[in-house]
Amino acid sequence: MSDMGLSTLLERMPVSWWEADEGLRIVNCGGGAFHDPGTAQRFVDSLGGTADAAREGAAAEGRSGIDRRQVRFGGRLFDVTSFPGRLAGDGRGGVSGLAVDISALERGRHGYAAFTDFADFAPAAAFIRDAHGRYLWANHAYAHLYGTTPDAVIGSSVTDVDAPEDVATFQTLDRQVLSSGKPVRHTIGYHRPDGSPGRAVGHRFPVAEGGQTCVAGIYIDITDYTLALSRRRAAEEDLQALSEHSGLPCALLSPGGRIRRVSASAAELLRVHVPDLLGRPAHRYLAPADDLAGLRHAWRDLVNRRWRRFQTSAVFLDARGDEWRARVLLTAVSGGSRRARGVWAVLPHHTLPHPPLPPLTAAQLRILTLLSAGHGNNEIAASLRLSRQTLDYHLARLRELLAAPTRLALVSRAYVLGILDPQAWPPRSAVGCRPAGPC
Repeated sequence: MSDMGLSTLLERMPVSWWEADEGLRIVNCGGGAFHDPGTAQRFVDSLGGTADAAREGAAAEGRSGIDRRQVRFGGRLFDVTSFPGRLAGDGRGGVSGLAVDISALERGRHGYAAFTDFADFAPAAAFIRDAHGRYLWANHAYAHLYGTTPDAVIGSSVTDVDAPEDVATFQTLDRQVLSSGKPVRHTIGYHRPDGSPGRAVGHRFPVAEGGQTCVAGIYIDITDYTLALSRRRAAEEDLQALSEHSGLPCALLSPGGRIRRVSASAAELLRVHVPDLLGRPAHRYLAPADDLAGLRHAWRDLVNRRWRRFQTSAVFLDARGDEWRARVLLTAVSGGSRRARGVWAVLPHHTLPHPPLPPLTAAQLRILTLLSAGHGNNEIAASLRLSRQTLDYHLARLRELLAAPTRLALVSRAYVLGILDPQAWPPRSAVGCRPAGPC
């Protein structure tokens, strides 16, 4: 290549070359690092008397006088080579030099250093081992798994760090990766320093390190997650067994009131198959009643976690159109958010199914409670400020509605049909709900 061709090539590259006289004044220059001779002159001036010192030292010691160093100029880093004499080699005094812009390489090194810092303190455990099982590098998360520090791991062997029962497995995995040259994703078991078992999931893959092929691995410890998952699965199995085999009617409802899970006994009460209940709104199986407004209010308190439990009673409607009243215990299922993940509904007591009854008046409910408490007609009439004729009318109407010919039958039917609360004394109406405990 001619000198002209070489000069044209250098004009397109991030380099600068120059020839300067003994006073370091540029007499010839080129390259693409600087756009004008004035900038090139300032660059040479920034080098100071280095070139003269090199030339004088070389003359005294019989060396070539070549000086190599790195210099920052204008926010960039240059690799500079300067030497005595002109490029033409005509013997005239002066100095020549070549500067290569290596700023991009420096940025690359800084990026690699930043990545190294990131890897050192990443929460995932990572390591590099050579083919002989010697640790070349390990981060803090990996050392933490073994209760030590990275400095104690690096340089040691896998036989020194890992439990004896794990070494053979790890060495086999290393050999598989080195022989195949392909990464492997898997879940492995290991033993912690205290002897307890651990589980980790991640990748093991080949890397080039120090001129040799090594094995690198990066893993996330899932021991606690696996244990929590196992406990949750066991709890769900226990709950499933309880709901299926205890005979207790119960259902898990979503915050929106849809049926997620339901026991066979609850499905039997509703006379609907279990699969046909899943996903359906639970309110479809509630009979119209005056106390539904209180139930809806209680539901909002449970879902918004203002209450943890709520006890109430409700009238249900089965597939045949019959009604039955049940005591309902609603319990919110806690979640990570402000709203409950769901609500368990348990029916510890329920009445027999019966055709729908017309709603009873407040006076009729009061008469039934006083009758069940053992009061006579005169006491009931005086308590309600009714005439005997009016009381007799109410009693006759109640016997007709409940199909009960006597006072004793009237009280019994009131309990069987769920009109009166079977777990309360003095007797009271089963209609109504109340909180059973704060959130």
